[in-house]
Amino acid sequence: MVAISRIAIRPAEMRRTRISLVDALRGTALAAMIAYHFSWDLELFELASLDVTGNPLWIAFAWVIAGSFLALAGVSLVLAHSERLNALNFSRRLTMIVAAAGAITLVSWYFEPGGVILFGILHCIAASSVLGLAFLRVPVPVVLIAAAACFAAPAFLASPLFNAPGWLWLGLASEPRPSNDYVPLLPWFGTVLIGIAGARLALAQASKAEWSRWRPRSAVSRMLALAGRHSLAVYLLHQPLLLGTLWLVAKSGMWSN
Repeated sequence: MVAISRIAIRPAEMRRTRISLVDALRGTALAAMIAYHFSWDLELFELASLDVTGNPLWIAFAWVIAGSFLALAGVSLVLAHSERLNALNFSRRLTMIVAAAGAITLVSWYFEPGGVILFGILHCIAASSVLGLAFLRVPVPVVLIAAAACFAAPAFLASPLFNAPGWLWLGLASEPRPSNDYVPLLPWFGTVLIGIAGARLALAQASKAEWSRWRPRSAVSRMLALAGRHSLAVYLLHQPLLLGTLWLVAKSGMWSN
């Protein structure tokens, strides 16, 4: 045990430090999201015909990306607050996410009212971060049961009673309104709970695990980890840059479909 403690970060210490692998995984999710949005934007400007919103493979790709972000949000919640809630850091981070989510709602309403984003990925992360605090110390089996209930709820509880806009966040509408990004609490909070449960189980074995000692070595892994450390900024900036660049390309006629 003494030798292990010299070469590995103990679980209690890992909660107070950044884990490079988590940053790199978040950066990988960002790279996948940028690839998806780039393809979506190509279709928006009629630069390619990819059927991003209709092809089942593209839809599954989008679900995997959203699930990755939400699971990692659960992991991060455990790493930051499982021993005790750092109220100041939590409030600061939550305020940033809520403000960013509100900005996305306003911008999407201005540019495309028919697909306005009222409860997208950032809205879900903000709400899930608050709800997830209740699951940081309860037994892991209870967390997993709650996750299963979240996944099952839409199949059993969906009803026209929840079609009103005020219930949009819940995810139990029988006919959800159109949106360019819709990530309701049900079933998606279940993915956050999976991240919470997984992180808690992984931390219990952290001192013996290779992943706890992983560090980015290559240029690609270092870039992914760097992006993962600044995920909110990358999320907010990538789409305006893509849209602006492809708008110029479409106007110039440099790209022919």
